[in-house]
Amino acid sequence: MARVLVTGMSGAGKTTVLEAVADRGFHTVDTDYGGWVLPDGRWDEPRMAELLAVHDTVAVSGTVENQGRFYDRFEQVIYLHAPLEVLLDRVRTRTNNPYGRTAEQQADIARYVTEVEPLILAGASLELDGRLPVAELADRVEQCLRSD
Repeated sequence: MARVLVTGMSGAGKTTVLEAVADRGFHTVDTDYGGWVLPDGRWDEPRMAELLAVHDTVAVSGTVENQGRFYDRFEQVIYLHAPLEVLLDRVRTRTNNPYGRTAEQQADIARYVTEVEPLILAGASLELDGRLPVAELADRVEQCLRSD
């Protein structure tokens, strides 16, 4: 069994995929919720370190500045990719997270695609197309969770 990080830009589908993986009985942590991200926008490092030390099998989702500090503790870092137009359409219409509705936030997302996405991709072990059906994406994450 393995630890897997699902990362990507806002609107890529991380939360949706993680929910589908949780429905299959896997332990999951969506770091957008539950106080995992500190006010400075970084993961709570002691808390994340404890999670990864305690759980041999877990799917974690999120995108934060300090996530790279944990890459060596994940067997797979999956980058969920979607074109900017898809990301912006999704953040405008989603109901589970208010981020991305303002013009300023959408401009930030566009900038992150240009500036941050290449950095995350460089550390990813697998890239998946976020436009694929959720069940297919969950299948791939599950395969990664079941691998050694």
